Amino acid sequence: MNTTLRAMSIAGLLVLSWLAFFPPPLAIAEPTEDIESATSVFSLLQEETVSTAIRREQPISQAPSNVYVITAEDIRQSGAPDVPTILRRIPGLEVMQVTGADFNVSVRGNNQLFANKMLVLVDGRSVYIDVQGFVFWKGLPVTLPEIKQIEVIKGPIAALYGFNAFDGVVNIITKSPEEMKGSTLQTAGGEIGTVSTAAVHAGIAGNLKYRVSGGYEQNHQWRRHSALAFRSYKFNSQAEYALPGQSKISVSSGLVYMNPHDGPMVGSGNAILTSGVKLPYANISYDNQGFFLRAYWNGFFADVDASPHPLLHRLITITDPGMNSNMGFAGNTYNIEGQHSIQIMDSGRLTYGLNYRHNTFSCGCISTFGKENRMGLYVQGEWSLLPSVNVIGGLRYDLHTQINPTYSPRLAVVYTPTAGHTVRAQASVAYRPPTLFETHEDVRVNPLVSNPFFPVSNPVLGSRNLQPERILSYELGYQGWFYRHRIRVRADIFYNRAMNLIGLESTPTMVTAINTGKTEIYGGEAGVEFQAASWLTGFANYSFQQIERNSTGLAQRGAPQSKVNAGLRGEWENGLSSDVTIHYVGPTSYPQAVSFDIFGVSPGTRIDGYTLLNLRAGYRFWEQVTADENRRSAEIAVSVFNALDDGHREHPLGDLIGRRVMAWLTLKL
Repeated sequence: MNTTLRAMSIAGLLVLSWLAFFPPPLAIAEPTEDIESATSVFSLLQEETVSTAIRREQPISQAPSNVYVITAEDIRQSGAPDVPTILRRIPGLEVMQVTGADFNVSVRGNNQLFANKMLVLVDGRSVYIDVQGFVFWKGLPVTLPEIKQIEVIKGPIAALYGFNAFDGVVNIITKSPEEMKGSTLQTAGGEIGTVSTAAVHAGIAGNLKYRVSGGYEQNHQWRRHSALAFRSYKFNSQAEYALPGQSKISVSSGLVYMNPHDGPMVGSGNAILTSGVKLPYANISYDNQGFFLRAYWNGFFADVDASPHPLLHRLITITDPGMNSNMGFAGNTYNIEGQHSIQIMDSGRLTYGLNYRHNTFSCGCISTFGKENRMGLYVQGEWSLLPSVNVIGGLRYDLHTQINPTYSPRLAVVYTPTAGHTVRAQASVAYRPPTLFETHEDVRVNPLVSNPFFPVSNPVLGSRNLQPERILSYELGYQGWFYRHRIRVRADIFYNRAMNLIGLESTPTMVTAINTGKTEIYGGEAGVEFQAASWLTGFANYSFQQIERNSTGLAQRGAPQSKVNAGLRGEWENGLSSDVTIHYVGPTSYPQAVSFDIFGVSPGTRIDGYTLLNLRAGYRFWEQVTADENRRSAEIAVSVFNALDDGHREHPLGDLIGRRVMAWLTLKL
């Protein structure tokens, strides 16, 4: 608790310093006569519109799930070079950076190495790699200037999205070609060899709208600043064609190529250093008001050098059964889905859908060629029982070639006792089936030095007998507006019970994938967002979580009990802008592989609490509105990540993370 108070005190001092350094210009000082005159000065907070919670647009206060939104302005003002860094501000979201390339993101105490329980979408298309169960956060097929908003759902939502929406959903929604009309160029560079560039061009030609983009990114390792942690090239294209009757057809494709990529760090404590990763995709969809069809293909191809963690580098090797450490991964996902939504009288709506998915996976690290089929059917009903009460219920039935059929229900009640205030209660169930890697894995861990507890090569094997992981979640939330939409308050409490978590069981002769039992986590979050003046906005939130019952082995959960986020943002008419964000994460412990203890090189299981102070200052030195209302601009900025240089690890096996300063130039033409 003392460390939490210390972090909050630091935040308070920084806020006061910030206000002293950036006082409001006298020309826009707030009048104090009465509230009515103040409304002419304040640009009030706007309630966001979200589409992920029920697969159609609605005000965020009416969503049947716990939804947070990161806007395009949040992204610009953050000065962050990647999405996970931006997501840190959301209460209850767990962001763990392990290396310069490897991030793990999950929700409410459920984070881990090789995190596999958060579904990530880009414009509704999954970028979660089914065959291995993780997300390349540095390999997302989108550049930062293209993002319109990021919608984050905390809590299971398998009733709509099926397998993998176990902890929740991160849906990255891009700007339409019309919203990005013209050309956008962004370049940034700074310490630790960091480079981030993006070029986007969008236009309209009759009924055709299009957008093309490309980007290059890199940064060096935190542990060795002279070595690359990752380098990526990305290209994306999108075209929309308007058809009669308010319908449209959309086609998109792209490729992300990363070489190298330092990670991901796997649960056994061994880093898989990928020397080349290709993530191609192709997508086609048809929309006509309440009906849509979508088909897409995702590829995952990687040349992998399986290398132990640096602490074990001289003690063991990791190979396939043929004693090869160089492995080739090839995964394919083919998906087709459809959905229809109809209005039922004036008080109800029915949504139903179907999707089919086929996954294939080949690698020298698995016993046989892997393939699986998935089919899901879902239905969701929305009813306005009273003008102030909405009930949302849904059920999904999933078939899978490796497990028994599953049912994923969701029930939510949204009560609006008075305008601007809502109370939400919900219960939901979700599943995550074992991946093809977890069922087919066949890897060898070979000792390089004599050890009585590790005398010979040990196989690490998957299991065809694994049951799907299951979560049961309850949540109660409140959201309310005060002072004429200048203050929003949100609070939530939750209880999650996760069962059949997949981990590893070690014996003297082998390591095998097993289901390890259950984990119970409860807690809550509370936060406020405010508009203090026409030029000043801010937020603050606090998260608490308690692990009451825990699994064993590497499936054991570790989570900070307390987290604090706070920020202030100023933006003035003369083009200047500034952003200050602080994150405090409490101490915690994580499980580790027995190989570290066997060889006596254990890094320990506990990490200290840490404080991240991130700063940005910008100046928009040119802005022009053309005759066709296209807005042109040019902006320079400087951002500082971890300005206090609080060297810390976010996992015991992770790198020591320090400070990074970057300069930015963004042109909109």
